[in-house]
Amino acid sequence: MEKNLNNYKSLLVKVEQHVATVTLNRPEIRNAFNDEMIAELTEIFTTLGADDNVRVIVLAAAGKAFCAGADLNWMRAMADYSYEENLADADKLAQMLKTIYECPKPTVAAIQGDVYAGGMGLVAVCDIAIAVKIANFCLSEVRLGLAPATISPYVVRALGARASQRYFFSAEVFDAKKARQLGFIHERVSEESLNDTVAALCAKMVNNSPNAVKTCKRLLHEVAGAPITDELVADTVKGIADIRSSAQGKEGVQAFLHKRKPDWLTTE
Repeated sequence: MEKNLNNYKSLLVKVEQHVATVTLNRPEIRNAFNDEMIAELTEIFTTLGADDNVRVIVLAAAGKAFCAGADLNWMRAMADYSYEENLADADKLAQMLKTIYECPKPTVAAIQGDVYAGGMGLVAVCDIAIAVKIANFCLSEVRLGLAPATISPYVVRALGARASQRYFFSAEVFDAKKARQLGFIHERVSEESLNDTVAALCAKMVNNSPNAVKTCKRLLHEVAGAPITDELVADTVKGIADIRSSAQGKEGVQAFLHKRKPDWLTTE
């Protein structure tokens, strides 16, 4: 099944062979986001997350930059907001980030250019991040007298607490090599190979059990950083029992034993 979704002003969306690609499409302002883009991202990730035809979602961007954070015109408008208006506005951004982070489908950030400020949050909420070697990264908020508060739960998880201390305070720019060393991105590639690298990774994930992948994503969120208590162990015991007895769990094992393809690869 192939389709194009063209009802968004700041995004381009397509679905091909179970892979959805959401492209930030404001290249003239380095894909900086405003309230419209935030609303559209929230809507499309909710929609794609519920679409059984979609098994992987790629977050990409048009132009030279991946995302430069907040749109300057949007920031100018916020300068006159009341405290209550700032709360409401920040909550929309927080809900967008949470929607992407909790999306039941695996998400891949395909980073073709620089990532600054709020853009760091977009990368951090994705499950996998692949960047070109020339991409630069920066948590620049303190330069403006601000703090990366809304994105911090995700950035600290992705970057690590110790590295976050340095880059939150210094607002230094670091390159893709450093981002890879710190674990913020998983792979750094040439500009020419970005699309092929992302496509190859998506092809691997598309072949896996959609239910198992969804379960793994939930498992990662529940287990990462949690103390290993009797309750956690009991939850993991229940988790494996649940998936072993699920339809796709049974089908996957039977397909392996009988050396045939599982039904999620033979039915469209």
